[in-house]
Amino acid sequence: MSGHNKWSSIKHKKGATDAKRGKLFTRLVKEIIVSAREGGGDPDSNPRLRIAISNARNANMPNSNIERAIKRGTGELEGVNYEPYIYEGYGHNGVAILVEVLTDNKQRTVSEIRHAFSKNGGSLAETGAVAWNFEKKGLIEIEKEEADEEELMMAALDAGADDFSSENEFYEIYTPYSEMHNVVHNLEEAGYNIKKAELTQVPKNTVNADDVAEKLLNLIDALEDLDDVQKVYANYEISDETFERLMQD
Repeated sequence: MSGHNKWSSIKHKKGATDAKRGKLFTRLVKEIIVSAREGGGDPDSNPRLRIAISNARNANMPNSNIERAIKRGTGELEGVNYEPYIYEGYGHNGVAILVEVLTDNKQRTVSEIRHAFSKNGGSLAETGAVAWNFEKKGLIEIEKEEADEEELMMAALDAGADDFSSENEFYEIYTPYSEMHNVVHNLEEAGYNIKKAELTQVPKNTVNADDVAEKLLNLIDALEDLDDVQKVYANYEISDETFERLMQD
């Protein structure tokens, strides 16, 4: 199990999910706005927008919110102009961290990210310092109760996926970065219900963080808590024993 999935489980158990913090809708709306701005407001001809809308609906976002976000992206409604940036840094034990943001004020965002790193034992790094250690991939999630593992794995590989794993309540399907939309389409055509699909960053190698797990996860939590942050990626790994201990705390 990857470190990120373990941390997601810990946050869920502790009731610290994005949805409960009122941040999930904000992040989804930003993604819809940027997707519509860059590729147009028609989801049939804009795969990124189509997936953003699907993720929003899976999170039970009202259609009216989705429609307003699309119109803001296309310019039919006035709204904030968000720009994407990626910041790099180090956590405990030299763990590499990537922070993806959508912001209307780069200076404010950099200041907040730097403060979160320094306050929680990490450090902001120069561009290129850790990005080389991550590979862009597509990630598709399908609930286990929705599919037979062997059949889904074969269907996913036939659809163009390059990796498959079983994690928690979901089957995770990884695809080449440029092929995710095609794989989603092929799986949907085969009758599978996609729970979530997103572009992600997968570490090429990992660092054991058992001895600093709680401090490191607090740092990641602080970064994820910032309003402008969309996603945080890190190349840490924690053991099942450490994971169980954190779940009990």
